[in-house]
Amino acid sequence: MKLEGLELKNYRNCADLKLDLNSAKILIIGKNAQGKTNILESIYFLSALKSPRTSNNIELINFPAEKFVIDAEIIKAGTEITLSCSYDKEKSRSLKINGVKSRPKDFKQVLKTVLFSAADLMLLRGTPQDRRDWLDRAISQIYPAYDERLSKYDKIRVQKNNLLKESAKNGNLNETLLDVYNEQLVITGSNIIYLRKKFLKEIEKIAIEKHRTISETEDLKIDYDCSFLDGSETEIDEIAEKFKLTLEERKLEELRRCQACAGPHRDDIIFYINGNEAVKFASQGQQRTIVLALKLSELDIITGKTGDEPILLLDDVLAELDDIRQNYLLKSISQNTQTIITSVDTVLFEDEFLQDVKIYKIENGKIIEN
Repeated sequence: MKLEGLELKNYRNCADLKLDLNSAKILIIGKNAQGKTNILESIYFLSALKSPRTSNNIELINFPAEKFVIDAEIIKAGTEITLSCSYDKEKSRSLKINGVKSRPKDFKQVLKTVLFSAADLMLLRGTPQDRRDWLDRAISQIYPAYDERLSKYDKIRVQKNNLLKESAKNGNLNETLLDVYNEQLVITGSNIIYLRKKFLKEIEKIAIEKHRTISETEDLKIDYDCSFLDGSETEIDEIAEKFKLTLEERKLEELRRCQACAGPHRDDIIFYINGNEAVKFASQGQQRTIVLALKLSELDIITGKTGDEPILLLDDVLAELDDIRQNYLLKSISQNTQTIITSVDTVLFEDEFLQDVKIYKIENGKIIEN
């Protein structure tokens, strides 16, 4: 898979930007707040239909424009494909593949990306929500229906919370409706947990080897932390049974707190180095090694599952890595993986690497080719 061209209209500060990406390695350099990250964000948006930086798409529209437009040309399995996405201030979205209107589910299956930013390096020290978001984004690139399951689960959970709040307000609980919501949460939530656990096992196998290569002597372990599971559950039915029992046991607590207290929306991912919990005992360098191994493992999993090499987006991440991790990252990238990198300058890159790189400079949302 290769991104051949990108055109942005009123996407953040990129009011009118065209970029020729007909190269395996592209480096975009510029000072902060010039638009480097916005370019990578727009590419990621085409693959996920969401921004990794905000949940409000209106923030992506360049003031005072009424909408943003992202157009891209892609080569996939030897076939030329055009993607077009627009979003306006009325929250109306238009998606087209080769000029034909597309459903979100189909649109998101065209372009695959792995985004690695400086913010990702704080994954282990971030919140459980940060780690769930990383996991969910990675899974959704492989399993097309996963996003829909997440949306369905969240919708049911909100409805249940509203019911619990209404019950606390008027003192009258609709037990039948609560049972219906719990049954739906068990079905959908168990499926989500199953896929998360399955994916983590797969990425752990790959990440262990990559992590060992960088660290030389340290062993990585990844656990899915769910309050009602002990780790032995391998089938959806087993997960569902324990989920259902937990909801029954915590009914009074949920009524008191007016919210769903158990489920995939409360779970976490725990990382261990040599048996010690990384967030508590690992150094900053050790934690960054884990994240680096995870991101490179994402590339391998997506390629293996879909048959397409995803596009790797490296957003100002090299400046946050030491020489050992920088070199490992750059040398680990397959020649078949199109890589788009942002950086303040070219100082971090060896001359040998820069020989095969197409370099652009960006100022105030406008591209200048070196």
